[in-house]
Amino acid sequence: MLLQPLPEAAAERAGVQLLLLRDDLTHPELPGNKWRKLKYNLQQARQQGHTTLLTFGGAYSNHIAAVAAAGRLTGLHTVGIIRGEELATRSLNPTLAQARADGMHLHFLDRATYRRKQEPEVLEALLQELGPAYVVPEGGSNAWALPGCAELVTELRTRQSFDYLCVACGTGGTLAGLATGLQGTEQAEGFAALKGADFLRTDINHLHQHSTGRLYPNWHLHTAYHGGGYARLTPELRQFLTDFHQRHGILLDPIYTGKMLLGVLDLLAQGYFRRGSTVVAVHTGGLQAWAGFGGAPG
Repeated sequence: MLLQPLPEAAAERAGVQLLLLRDDLTHPELPGNKWRKLKYNLQQARQQGHTTLLTFGGAYSNHIAAVAAAGRLTGLHTVGIIRGEELATRSLNPTLAQARADGMHLHFLDRATYRRKQEPEVLEALLQELGPAYVVPEGGSNAWALPGCAELVTELRTRQSFDYLCVACGTGGTLAGLATGLQGTEQAEGFAALKGADFLRTDINHLHQHSTGRLYPNWHLHTAYHGGGYARLTPELRQFLTDFHQRHGILLDPIYTGKMLLGVLDLLAQGYFRRGSTVVAVHTGGLQAWAGFGGAPG
């Protein structure tokens, strides 16, 4: 586990120690939270006798890429249900091309049906067509994802005391897992990557209730740093990512961690974090997403 100090003027003015946890370097092919969310799901799949994983995602999904790589590394077959039937007639983008190279069968679904993917009849029809499989939800967020993410807290505490743990949020599973690992001792701060993400608060509470039978008060979801919406890269965000890379030599992804760090620095400027505290921001990986934005800043 690598922790890097982030010397930022906003942190210095706020009297806060700011650190970046490089969870993107944890595994060469399964970086960051995606591996943590899959760890116990893979164990469950094996214990239930499944040889195939079936999951869902968009055309540039970090989760689709991670499940495909996990399948290759563990010997499990993988099926990816990809949002958007029109994609089936086009050349595959780098994310989907790599997923297919890793052995994933890609099944394209029209957007209207994809929105209904959690309905029992839709899922049953997919399993009838594609064969029996252990189903991992979009983004990997379910009750089995939480203990894997909670292990990050245990690992971090052996290295560093801290007061706040910040992470980007797509489906809320990582934030939910961190909150369970913290057990109320420190605060988890989540930064939603998608617009209109207030519903995630309900989803996170549901994950907590389903996983541990209780609710946790030690987390907060920030919804103002989505940058215009999921997978939107504004000129302002691109400039921030370029400047951050130049200052620290660290490349952030444009969908998740980049928005989270932008939010953390803004909250530091607002005095949100307690003076004298230590804030750890988690780099959860996802750098493959730059392929969809014309390449990463140099």
